[in-house]
Amino acid sequence: MKISVISITENGRKISLELKSILCEYDIQRYCFHSHCDDDSSSFDNLNEISKTLFHSSDALIFVCACGIAVRTISPYIRSKLTDPAVIVIDDCAKFVIPILSGHIGGANVLSEIIAEKINAVPVVTTATDTGKKFSPDSFAKANELIITDMKAAKKIASAVLENEIIGLYSEYRFVNIPEQLSANEKCRYGIVISDKICPCEFEFPLYLIPKNLVIGIGCKRGTSCDIIEKNVFKWLGQEKINPERIKSAATIDLKKDEKGLAEFCEKFGYQLDFYSSEQLMAVDGEFAKSDFVKNITGADNVCERSAVIRSGGELIMRKHSGDGVTCAVAEIPVIIDFERKML
Repeated sequence: MKISVISITENGRKISLELKSILCEYDIQRYCFHSHCDDDSSSFDNLNEISKTLFHSSDALIFVCACGIAVRTISPYIRSKLTDPAVIVIDDCAKFVIPILSGHIGGANVLSEIIAEKINAVPVVTTATDTGKKFSPDSFAKANELIITDMKAAKKIASAVLENEIIGLYSEYRFVNIPEQLSANEKCRYGIVISDKICPCEFEFPLYLIPKNLVIGIGCKRGTSCDIIEKNVFKWLGQEKINPERIKSAATIDLKKDEKGLAEFCEKFGYQLDFYSSEQLMAVDGEFAKSDFVKNITGADNVCERSAVIRSGGELIMRKHSGDGVTCAVAEIPVIIDFERKML
């Protein structure tokens, strides 16, 4: 998670330095106004310009300043709760930590609570479900890596929770720690459906949540372009009726660490790319398509199926497809839905 901390005053600089120390598990970049800067931070002269750049390149923005300054600064760039970064304000005395944008999906509420605990401040969380300590479909979906298919439906569910309606639950995946506001046994008007596809259900107002839990295993000839990989992978996903939004990451053999086209493809779609040695791939149990030609070149008789399985820890849902020098397979990461899970 990339977090950018912006400070204006000398106190703000000191607070930003402390934040980098206590949030060491994250990628923290500090930006200080030029008259209050240090060797560990980048200086800036124009708050609006630096904020515009960081708003579009950060997972979270932390302003150490007055709320009004932060609100006026980010207001031109706000677009959607699905894409906007988390934005948090900390006052110049570090007494309050205030999430002001993307509290649920962006993770600002949880991050604010973490920071407040570490610096002995007060988290000022104002979202209705949080203040009432009730189930939030947004936060739940993010924590469990579930794709929200309809934000209007999510808002209806959240409103129904606040009106003390029981929300129905249908899940094709194992779940634990179901909250009191939900029921998997009652007939309800509003309901959450957790499935790998949108299908008919008994709820009058359903919210479909789809797991983002697929890994694509990829093999390719040396020099294969990003465009060729993209064209074939998405063609095969379409043929197998696999939702591309469910792809979480990609995997391949370590011989492809310098494969430019593959790296560009994964960067374009935000897939983490993991690499495995031929020995690791050949140690994977299962029935896989085998190629003596591939084994002679790479040391593994199958790259795409084996890498998808080892990365996912699950089973193949799409076996090897090949064409234009590209091979691809898809495996599913096992899912357990936990209603108490929290994640930034």
